[in-house]
Amino acid sequence: MHGGPRPSTFSIVARDPESGEWGVAVQSKFLCVGSIVPWAVAGAGAVATQAWSNVGFGPAGLDLLRRGTSAREVVDRLIAEDSGRDHRQLGVVDRAGASAAWTGRLCLPWAGHRGGPEYTCQGNILAGEAVVAAMEEAFLGSSGLLPERLVAVLHAGQSVGGDSRGQQSAALLVVKEKGGYGRFTDRAIDLRVDDHPTPIAELERLLRLHRLYFAPGMAGLTRAAGTVAREMQKILAKLGYYDGAISGEYDQATRKAFERFCHVENFEERYRDDDFVDREVLTFMRERYGGE
Repeated sequence: MHGGPRPSTFSIVARDPESGEWGVAVQSKFLCVGSIVPWAVAGAGAVATQAWSNVGFGPAGLDLLRRGTSAREVVDRLIAEDSGRDHRQLGVVDRAGASAAWTGRLCLPWAGHRGGPEYTCQGNILAGEAVVAAMEEAFLGSSGLLPERLVAVLHAGQSVGGDSRGQQSAALLVVKEKGGYGRFTDRAIDLRVDDHPTPIAELERLLRLHRLYFAPGMAGLTRAAGTVAREMQKILAKLGYYDGAISGEYDQATRKAFERFCHVENFEERYRDDDFVDREVLTFMRERYGGE
Protein backbone atom coordinates (compact mmCIF):
# COMPACT_ATOMS: atom_id res chain seq x y z
CA MET A 1 0.00 0.00 0.00
CA HIS A 2 2.78 2.43 0.80
CA GLY A 3 5.45 1.39 -1.71
CA GLY A 4 5.22 4.37 -4.07
CA PRO A 5 6.95 7.75 -4.00
CA ARG A 6 6.29 9.99 -1.02
CA PRO A 7 6.19 13.76 -1.41
CA SER A 8 8.68 15.30 1.02
CA THR A 9 6.97 18.53 1.85
CA PHE A 10 6.96 21.58 4.11
CA SER A 11 4.02 23.95 4.32
CA ILE A 12 2.34 26.68 6.31
CA VAL A 13 -1.38 27.25 6.79
CA ALA A 14 -2.31 30.68 8.17
CA ARG A 15 -4.97 33.34 8.60
CA ASP A 16 -4.67 37.13 8.60
CA PRO A 17 -7.58 38.41 10.73
CA GLU A 18 -7.12 41.98 9.54
CA SER A 19 -7.32 41.25 5.81
CA GLY A 20 -9.80 38.38 6.12
CA GLU A 21 -7.48 36.04 4.21
CA TRP A 22 -6.60 32.38 4.70
CA GLY A 23 -3.61 30.94 2.90
CA VAL A 24 -1.43 27.89 2.32
CA ALA A 25 2.14 27.92 0.98
CA VAL A 26 4.04 24.72 0.23
CA GLN A 27 7.29 23.44 -1.27
CA SER A 28 8.10 19.83 -2.12
CA LYS A 29 10.42 17.47 -3.95
CA PHE A 30 7.32 16.33 -5.80
CA LEU A 31 5.77 17.24 -9.14
CA CYS A 32 2.81 19.66 -9.04
CA VAL A 33 2.48 19.82 -5.26
CA GLY A 34 -0.05 22.63 -5.62
CA SER A 35 -2.58 20.16 -7.02
CA ILE A 36 -2.49 18.08 -3.83
CA VAL A 37 -1.56 19.91 -0.62
CA PRO A 38 -3.32 23.33 -0.37
CA TRP A 39 -7.06 23.75 0.21
CA ALA A 40 -8.91 26.83 1.49
CA VAL A 41 -12.33 28.46 1.55
CA ALA A 42 -12.96 32.13 2.38
CA GLY A 43 -14.60 32.77 5.73
CA ALA A 44 -14.12 29.20 6.93
CA GLY A 45 -10.49 28.09 6.96
CA ALA A 46 -7.66 26.26 5.21
CA VAL A 47 -6.08 22.82 5.08
CA ALA A 48 -2.71 21.34 4.07
CA THR A 49 -2.71 17.56 3.49
CA GLN A 50 0.69 15.97 2.87
CA ALA A 51 3.22 13.17 3.56
CA TRP A 52 1.44 10.09 2.14
CA SER A 53 -1.27 12.60 1.33
CA ASN A 54 -4.92 11.69 1.67
CA VAL A 55 -6.17 14.23 -0.86
CA GLY A 56 -9.70 13.61 0.37
CA PHE A 57 -8.75 15.46 3.55
CA GLY A 58 -8.92 18.65 1.46
CA PRO A 59 -12.60 18.71 0.42
CA ALA A 60 -13.71 16.84 3.54
CA GLY A 61 -11.85 19.27 5.78
CA LEU A 62 -13.30 22.30 4.00
CA ASP A 63 -16.80 20.88 4.32
CA LEU A 64 -16.32 20.59 8.08
CA LEU A 65 -14.81 24.06 8.33
CA ARG A 66 -17.77 25.56 6.43
CA ARG A 67 -20.03 24.14 9.13
CA GLY A 68 -18.03 25.92 11.83
CA THR A 69 -16.13 22.86 13.05
CA SER A 70 -12.98 23.79 14.98
CA ALA A 71 -9.52 23.03 13.60
CA ARG A 72 -8.88 20.52 16.40
CA GLU A 73 -12.09 18.65 15.72
CA VAL A 74 -11.47 18.67 11.94
CA VAL A 75 -8.08 17.03 12.43
CA ASP A 76 -9.41 14.54 14.96
CA ARG A 77 -12.35 13.50 12.79
CA LEU A 78 -10.35 13.15 9.58
CA ILE A 79 -7.60 11.15 11.24
CA ALA A 80 -10.03 8.90 13.15
CA GLU A 81 -11.72 7.84 9.92
CA ASP A 82 -8.47 7.09 8.02
CA SER A 83 -6.78 3.68 8.28
CA GLY A 84 -3.58 5.20 6.85
CA ARG A 85 -3.37 7.89 9.54
CA ASP A 86 0.13 6.88 10.63
CA HIS A 87 1.46 7.89 7.21
CA ARG A 88 -0.40 11.22 7.01
CA GLN A 89 0.45 14.80 7.86
CA LEU A 90 -2.22 17.46 8.17
CA GLY A 91 -2.46 21.12 9.16
CA VAL A 92 -5.67 23.14 9.64
CA VAL A 93 -6.58 26.73 10.57
CA ASP A 94 -10.26 27.44 11.20
CA ARG A 95 -12.47 30.52 10.83
CA ALA A 96 -11.50 31.79 14.30
CA GLY A 97 -7.77 31.42 13.62
CA ALA A 98 -7.32 28.37 15.85
CA SER A 99 -4.88 25.80 14.46
CA ALA A 100 -4.32 22.07 14.77
CA ALA A 101 -2.00 19.57 13.11
CA TRP A 102 -1.16 15.88 12.90
CA THR A 103 2.06 14.04 12.04
CA GLY A 104 1.67 10.29 11.78
CA ARG A 105 4.23 8.11 13.55
CA LEU A 106 5.27 6.44 10.29
CA CYS A 107 5.98 9.68 8.38
CA LEU A 108 9.60 9.58 7.23
CA PRO A 109 12.04 11.60 9.37
CA TRP A 110 12.48 14.32 10.04
CA ALA A 111 8.76 14.92 10.36
CA GLY A 112 6.83 17.17 12.70
CA HIS A 113 4.86 20.38 13.14
CA ARG A 114 4.66 23.59 15.13
CA GLY A 115 1.71 25.92 15.46
CA GLY A 116 -0.16 28.55 17.40
CA PRO A 117 -2.95 31.10 16.94
CA GLU A 118 -3.42 31.90 13.23
CA TYR A 119 -0.83 29.42 11.87
CA THR A 120 0.56 25.91 11.69
CA CYS A 121 3.83 24.81 10.05
CA GLN A 122 4.46 21.17 9.16
CA GLY A 123 6.94 19.10 7.19
CA ASN A 124 8.21 15.62 6.50
CA ILE A 125 11.44 14.14 5.09
CA LEU A 126 13.09 17.41 6.12
CA ALA A 127 16.71 18.28 6.89
CA GLY A 128 15.68 18.51 10.54
CA GLU A 129 13.47 20.19 13.11
CA ALA A 130 15.26 23.47 12.38
CA VAL A 131 13.16 23.75 9.21
CA VAL A 132 9.80 24.11 10.93
CA ALA A 133 11.43 26.16 13.72
CA ALA A 134 12.73 28.65 11.14
CA MET A 135 9.34 28.74 9.42
CA GLU A 136 7.57 29.48 12.70
CA GLU A 137 10.06 32.19 13.61
CA ALA A 138 9.73 33.80 10.17
CA PHE A 139 5.94 33.92 10.40
CA LEU A 140 5.80 35.24 13.96
CA GLY A 141 8.50 37.81 13.23
CA SER A 142 6.91 39.18 10.07
CA SER A 143 4.21 41.71 9.25
CA GLY A 144 2.57 43.05 6.14
CA LEU A 145 0.61 41.23 3.45
CA LEU A 146 -0.18 37.58 4.10
CA PRO A 147 0.87 36.21 0.67
CA GLU A 148 4.33 37.76 0.91
CA ARG A 149 4.67 36.53 4.49
CA LEU A 150 3.85 32.97 3.44
CA VAL A 151 6.45 32.96 0.67
CA ALA A 152 9.00 34.37 3.14
CA VAL A 153 8.21 31.44 5.45
CA LEU A 154 9.07 29.00 2.64
CA HIS A 155 12.36 30.83 2.07
CA ALA A 156 13.12 30.56 5.78
CA GLY A 157 12.51 26.82 5.79
CA GLN A 158 14.63 26.33 2.71
CA SER A 159 17.47 28.41 4.15
CA VAL A 160 18.12 25.78 6.84
CA GLY A 161 17.90 22.75 4.59
CA GLY A 162 14.22 22.45 3.72
CA ASP A 163 13.25 19.24 2.00
CA SER A 164 16.12 16.78 2.49
CA ARG A 165 15.68 15.45 -1.06
CA GLY A 166 15.84 18.86 -2.74
CA GLN A 167 13.39 21.16 -4.51
CA GLN A 168 10.93 20.68 -7.33
CA SER A 169 7.58 22.43 -6.95
CA ALA A 170 5.86 25.09 -4.86
CA ALA A 171 2.45 26.69 -4.56
CA LEU A 172 0.60 29.57 -2.93
CA LEU A 173 -3.17 29.60 -2.39
CA VAL A 174 -4.87 32.59 -0.71
CA VAL A 175 -8.62 33.08 -0.38
CA LYS A 176 -10.65 36.13 0.58
CA GLU A 177 -14.31 36.95 0.12
CA LYS A 178 -14.70 38.34 -3.43
CA GLY A 179 -10.92 38.59 -3.63
CA GLY A 180 -10.61 36.89 -7.03
CA TYR A 181 -10.32 38.35 -10.51
CA GLY A 182 -13.17 40.81 -11.11
CA ARG A 183 -14.45 40.00 -7.59
CA PHE A 184 -16.33 37.02 -9.04
CA THR A 185 -14.68 34.38 -6.81
CA ASP A 186 -12.93 34.13 -3.46
CA ARG A 187 -9.69 32.70 -4.92
CA ALA A 188 -7.50 35.77 -4.48
CA ILE A 189 -4.16 34.12 -5.37
CA ASP A 190 -3.59 30.68 -6.86
CA LEU A 191 0.01 30.34 -8.06
CA ARG A 192 1.78 27.09 -8.84
CA VAL A 193 5.33 26.24 -9.88
CA ASP A 194 5.02 22.63 -10.98
CA ASP A 195 8.62 21.74 -11.88
CA HIS A 196 11.55 24.12 -11.36
CA PRO A 197 15.09 23.96 -9.92
CA THR A 198 14.34 26.85 -7.52
CA PRO A 199 10.56 26.79 -7.13
CA ILE A 200 10.30 29.14 -4.14
CA ALA A 201 12.20 31.89 -5.94
CA GLU A 202 10.03 31.33 -9.00
CA LEU A 203 6.89 31.45 -6.84
CA GLU A 204 8.05 34.78 -5.44
CA ARG A 205 8.56 36.10 -8.98
CA LEU A 206 5.04 35.02 -9.94
CA LEU A 207 3.63 36.72 -6.86
CA ARG A 208 5.31 39.97 -7.89
CA LEU A 209 3.71 39.65 -11.34
CA HIS A 210 0.36 38.90 -9.75
CA ARG A 211 0.62 42.07 -7.71
CA LEU A 212 1.56 44.03 -10.83
CA TYR A 213 -1.40 42.85 -12.88
CA PHE A 214 -4.13 42.31 -10.31
CA ALA A 215 -3.49 44.58 -7.31
CA PRO A 216 -4.56 48.08 -8.39
CA GLY A 217 -3.56 51.14 -6.43
CA MET A 218 -0.89 49.57 -4.23
CA ALA A 219 1.70 52.12 -5.36
CA GLY A 220 -0.72 55.03 -5.58
CA LEU A 221 -2.02 57.15 -8.43
CA THR A 222 -0.67 59.94 -10.62
CA ARG A 223 -2.72 62.54 -12.48
CA ALA A 224 -2.39 62.08 -16.24
CA ALA A 225 -1.53 65.64 -17.21
CA GLY A 226 1.39 67.72 -18.46
CA THR A 227 4.70 65.85 -18.52
CA VAL A 228 3.10 62.55 -17.53
CA ALA A 229 0.47 62.72 -20.27
CA ARG A 230 3.09 63.76 -22.82
CA GLU A 231 5.27 60.79 -21.89
CA MET A 232 2.28 58.47 -22.17
CA GLN A 233 1.37 59.87 -25.59
CA LYS A 234 4.90 59.30 -26.88
CA ILE A 235 4.95 55.68 -25.72
CA LEU A 236 1.42 55.01 -26.96
CA ALA A 237 2.28 56.53 -30.35
CA LYS A 238 5.44 54.43 -30.53
CA LEU A 239 3.35 51.29 -29.94
CA GLY A 240 0.73 52.29 -32.52
CA TYR A 241 -2.13 52.98 -30.13
CA TYR A 242 -2.14 56.78 -30.58
CA ASP A 243 -1.72 59.02 -33.63
CA GLY A 244 -2.64 62.42 -32.22
CA ALA A 245 -0.57 65.40 -31.15
CA ILE A 246 1.94 65.13 -28.29
CA SER A 247 0.03 67.77 -26.39
CA GLY A 248 0.34 66.76 -22.74
CA GLU A 249 -3.46 66.67 -22.50
CA TYR A 250 -5.17 63.49 -21.35
CA ASP A 251 -7.93 63.91 -23.90
CA GLN A 252 -10.42 61.33 -25.15
CA ALA A 253 -8.08 59.98 -27.83
CA THR A 254 -5.24 59.52 -25.36
CA ARG A 255 -7.56 57.92 -22.83
CA LYS A 256 -8.85 55.42 -25.42
CA ALA A 257 -5.31 54.64 -26.54
CA PHE A 258 -4.26 54.00 -22.96
CA GLU A 259 -7.32 51.81 -22.39
CA ARG A 260 -6.38 49.69 -25.43
CA PHE A 261 -2.83 49.42 -24.10
CA CYS A 262 -4.14 48.22 -20.72
CA HIS A 263 -6.31 45.56 -22.37
CA VAL A 264 -3.42 44.22 -24.46
CA GLU A 265 -1.03 44.16 -21.47
CA ASN A 266 -3.64 42.63 -19.11
CA PHE A 267 -3.95 45.68 -16.88
CA GLU A 268 -7.76 45.78 -16.94
CA GLU A 269 -7.84 45.63 -13.15
CA ARG A 270 -5.66 48.75 -12.96
CA TYR A 271 -7.29 50.92 -15.65
CA ARG A 272 -9.31 53.87 -14.32
CA ASP A 273 -11.95 55.84 -16.20
CA ASP A 274 -10.89 59.19 -14.77
CA ASP A 275 -7.85 61.50 -14.95
CA PHE A 276 -5.59 59.29 -12.82
CA VAL A 277 -3.33 56.40 -13.78
CA ASP A 278 -1.75 53.71 -11.64
CA ARG A 279 1.91 54.48 -10.92
CA GLU A 280 2.96 50.87 -11.38
CA VAL A 281 1.44 50.80 -14.87
CA LEU A 282 3.40 53.96 -15.68
CA THR A 283 6.57 52.34 -14.38
CA PHE A 284 5.87 49.28 -16.53
CA MET A 285 5.35 51.50 -19.61
CA ARG A 286 8.58 53.39 -19.00
CA GLU A 287 10.72 50.36 -18.29
CA ARG A 288 9.32 48.16 -21.04
CA TYR A 289 8.63 50.66 -23.83
CA GLY A 290 10.04 54.05 -22.88
CA GLY A 291 13.48 53.74 -24.50
CA GLU A 292 14.24 55.34 -27.82
